[in-house]
Amino acid sequence: MKLVTFTKNDQDFVGTVIDNLVINLNHLLAEPSLTMMDIVERGLSYIKKIETKLTDLDMDNGQEFILNIDEIVFKAPLPNPGKVVCVGLNYMDHCREQNVEPPKAPLIFSKWSSCVVGHGENVILPIESTQVDYEAELGVIIGKKGKSITEDNVFDHIFGYVIVNDISARDVQFADGQWARGKSYDTFAPCGPYLVTVDEVSDPQKLSVRCTVNGNVLQDSNTKEMIFTIKEIVAYLSKGFTFEPGDLLSTGTPHGVGVFRDPQVFLEDGDEVIVEIEGLGILKNTCVRETESSGVN
Repeated sequence: MKLVTFTKNDQDFVGTVIDNLVINLNHLLAEPSLTMMDIVERGLSYIKKIETKLTDLDMDNGQEFILNIDEIVFKAPLPNPGKVVCVGLNYMDHCREQNVEPPKAPLIFSKWSSCVVGHGENVILPIESTQVDYEAELGVIIGKKGKSITEDNVFDHIFGYVIVNDISARDVQFADGQWARGKSYDTFAPCGPYLVTVDEVSDPQKLSVRCTVNGNVLQDSNTKEMIFTIKEIVAYLSKGFTFEPGDLLSTGTPHGVGVFRDPQVFLEDGDEVIVEIEGLGILKNTCVRETESSGVN
């Protein structure tokens, strides 16, 4: 199921996308306060209940909670994830472009949940950085609490997948000597447009990944290039901390990022960045340069 969080008439809703239609689940299920986190916590068994409701729905009867997709404003599918855990240097082609050896264990860092924005929202280029970079990534949404999860049981704990753009201020990142601040400016984690449930993706390790900036293809790879698979990452990390429903795991980016291109390519005011992952949709965001008078937004 393709799930969305969206705004209509200044109200937030959750919905499911069927072709070019969005079914407002708050109205369909008569739960006005239902959020995406509620759905994630209830798990895939709840998705089956929604699917049963949908089978009885007349898609042509003009009901007000059936919307055309161009009528809504997208938000991040999961606007407030719990932990945002990211993996660095996790694609062999990304290692090759840097001429470095692949890591012996997953290289982990975090982004703050406050930098999450949705499809169509602006990426704000901060005043203090002139080297803002793009990173197309496959995101994993955790659906079931777990500690010391075995590789065989990892997919029992996954609710679904989402496209992530791990925006990075490279000059800040490298100057700090650690990655958190340079990767966690507000708007630096666009996600979406959909949260696609795990049953819709037959093999997450065989998905094409592409990023374009102003129509120019800068990243074009496949998740089969991952050094550490989703199973290996979740099992490794859960030895140390508990995964909880609503946590977001971003699994690394392939080759083609701006900082390692020759010449380098960094995001500028007005640039349109599009990330596409097979089966998960297209995430599009426009860059806007922060000014002294504009503040963060």
